[in-house]
Amino acid sequence: MARGHQKELARQRNEKNGGANKSTTQKGTADAALTYQCSVCKTKMGDPKTYKQHFESKHPKNELPAELKDIEA
Repeated sequence: MARGHQKELARQRNEKNGGANKSTTQKGTADAALTYQCSVCKTKMGDPKTYKQHFESKHPKNELPAELKDIEA
């Protein structure tokens, strides 16, 4: 009888932890794909072209960072 109860508790614990691990893993994967971060507003972007377009449209008064000067949009 005790084993059946322990088994049920273990199953419930695994369901709770499994759901949390899935979302954490997906979030970690998504964050890893976003490699560029805006130096002004800290928004993350996936590629340098998007970063340059973002910077030119959202922060036109700021000087373009050195890493974006040679990128063609």
